[in-house]
Amino acid sequence: MIIRKRLAAGACALLAALAAGLLPAGTAAADEPAAKEPPKVELVLDVSGSMRARDIDGKSRMAAAKQAFNEVLDAVPEEVQLGIRTLGADYPGEDRERGCKDTRQLYPVGPLDRTEAKAAVATLAPTGWTPIGPALLGAAKDLEGGDATRRIVLITDGEDTCAPLDPCEVAREIAAKGIHLVIDTLGLVPDAKTRAQLRCIADATGGTYTSVQHTDELSGRVSQLVERAADPVVTPVATEGAARCADAPTLTPGLWTDREKFGEHRFYRVDVLPGQELRASVSVAADRAVARDYGVLLRAVTVHGREIVRGSEAGDGRTDLISTGLRYPKAEAEDEDDVDLKPAAETVCLQVSNSFAAAPGVKTEPGLPVELAVDVVGSPDAASDTASFGLGRGWWLLGVLVLAGFAAGLVWGWVSRWRIAVWRTN
Repeated sequence: MIIRKRLAAGACALLAALAAGLLPAGTAAADEPAAKEPPKVELVLDVSGSMRARDIDGKSRMAAAKQAFNEVLDAVPEEVQLGIRTLGADYPGEDRERGCKDTRQLYPVGPLDRTEAKAAVATLAPTGWTPIGPALLGAAKDLEGGDATRRIVLITDGEDTCAPLDPCEVAREIAAKGIHLVIDTLGLVPDAKTRAQLRCIADATGGTYTSVQHTDELSGRVSQLVERAADPVVTPVATEGAARCADAPTLTPGLWTDREKFGEHRFYRVDVLPGQELRASVSVAADRAVARDYGVLLRAVTVHGREIVRGSEAGDGRTDLISTGLRYPKAEAEDEDDVDLKPAAETVCLQVSNSFAAAPGVKTEPGLPVELAVDVVGSPDAASDTASFGLGRGWWLLGVLVLAGFAAGLVWGWVSRWRIAVWRTN
């Protein structure tokens, strides 16, 4: 009997192996997830005349940048597609109009040929103007297409010389396009004005600013930013809220991004089934100078305008981001006898409002960046689970601990009194 079972098992295994071998290769790979698009990074290097200054480790800023670039190019992860763009590298004259157009792509964004990229960087020499705004616009265009994460790393030693095209406004316009492009800035021995401008550019797109005084700081920071581009991230989906709930877009669970004007109210719709709980949070970023006191309000209301629940938060200028959230558990349907009857979803309108005010002289367009996180999960068994200050059923444990502590206190007091009585007797 055992031999027969072994023979049968062997025959089944042989048939399974033959079937697997005869199946087309595409069938085996059908369930595999599609390959993710590789991240894109473009390094934007200032090659203006001021890069001749010799104040970084005893050598010129240009020499320090070249050395750092060589080290960075050696360390670029294989999955990252990298490009290089210059500003101020070609035109040495005094014609402002020509100087402010002096930006070009030195190495195209794509799989990296380290030898070719290093050779291209080696030919650079400090030359012209500092058209940061046009360079950022060009870099954003270089990174267009696809759904990959995108990052611009700007390395410069001075502020833009091509006003009135404000690079900070350019960064806000890039962010407003909803292409999820982050700009990180590095200032080489920067002065106060340069620091302020580079911080503004980075803040507008959710990037970072770094002040650099030494070559190793430059190479280390740029390498870190390039490697960060390869890290998996959740990319928000662009949407556009409406002034009324009836016209609002319907959001599914996920991360969403929008732009909201100063003091504006925007609506979004979410469908919640009986027995589910809606969890939502919103963050509004102050990507420019704003008045000191501000706040954000997130309300869940019915389609008829009745408020269900709200969350709010206020700020006083100490942070450039403010967030709040809410939870709404929808009770199970009362009639559960008819299992074939699909319960109707309730449309919940999420209203996002802000009380930001622009500082004097600050542009109000585009609106402030808004990030909205939406999730719909199984609802708790009872409403008390969400109404108990966030403890839910933890109140039972807390009650037991309190009673245990009370009982322990009584016992300890009784033992102490008994010991004192015995001591007095002796």
